Amino acid sequence: MTITDKAAEKGKAILTGEGKEKWGIRIYVAGESCCGLSYGLNLQEEQMPEDEVIEKDGLKVYVDKNTLMTLADKEFDYYAGEEGEGFIFTGGVSSCSPGASSACGSGGSGCSSCG
Repeated sequence: MTITDKAAEKGKAILTGEGKEKWGIRIYVAGESCCGLSYGLNLQEEQMPEDEVIEKDGLKVYVDKNTLMTLADKEFDYYAGEEGEGFIFTGGVSSCSPGASSACGSGGSGCSSCG
């Protein structure tokens, strides 16, 4: 997993805004949907024993080894646009990416994000 300049900048700004400049961001698998794994983020003060630490421009990102394996070909980025803003993962192929065979078929499984 790599971290973009935008994600590092926004992550540091969030930590600074919370008064937690020396903390980092934890990424974890939050669940699974018809489109693949979903990830959660939260602020964390220090590295846990099972964590890998990825740093970019002073931002520390903590990821346990199992989660990191699922993100091996991904880029941690920050997006801001008409649809909203937030951290995203780019790269690789998800089951709902254009050109991929969707796990949802025509969206009939109840997964609104694949419809």
